[in-house]
Amino acid sequence: MVVNSTEHTANQRYIVGITGASGSIYGIRLTEVLLSLGYTVHLVISNAGWRVLKEEMDWEASSREEMLEQYFSTWSAQLVYHSFADIGATIASGSFRVKAMIIVPCSMGTLANIAGGMSANLMTRAADVVLKEERKLVIVPRETPLQAIHLENMLKLARMGVSIVPAMPAFYYRPKTLDDTVDFMVGKVLDILDIEHQLFERWGNGREKF
Repeated sequence: MVVNSTEHTANQRYIVGITGASGSIYGIRLTEVLLSLGYTVHLVISNAGWRVLKEEMDWEASSREEMLEQYFSTWSAQLVYHSFADIGATIASGSFRVKAMIIVPCSMGTLANIAGGMSANLMTRAADVVLKEERKLVIVPRETPLQAIHLENMLKLARMGVSIVPAMPAFYYRPKTLDDTVDFMVGKVLDILDIEHQLFERWGNGREKF
């Protein structure tokens, strides 16, 4: 666990979950931005999520806490890392208040478990707690194509008030790099959380005039 010496109040705390779906950079970038804005982030990464981080970002999963300390060194005092198996972590309890939880990217397996009320690990338990305490849950699914069960699970959660934000970057702002497309998705999540940012250019500035 990365020790947090400047823990904030509930309105300053966010849970970020990273699963084994492709697109782990979305979760890492969101964590980075939240930390840079002064928030505390409680981070949970599934075992499959660590595997994807190794495949997509060359992170060495055998030294997990060291990797986090290194990558988020500027804001390490605001980061709390929880083991995926630690069902007794603070975020597993409703008495520990947070502003919201974001699972990005969210695998279809994790989404199905949340929709079915299954909480066998810290990721799904924390999501279950957020739902029962009527706090904000944002899910960024990353899968294609989608089959009927995937869609039904998303609809079930959406009807419960969960924000479903598929990883579908736009192109109207003319992204020039991969970082631009990542920032667009992270910015859309921040919009849902009502957090001000300047990660992408919004529609306007005369571009709507053809």
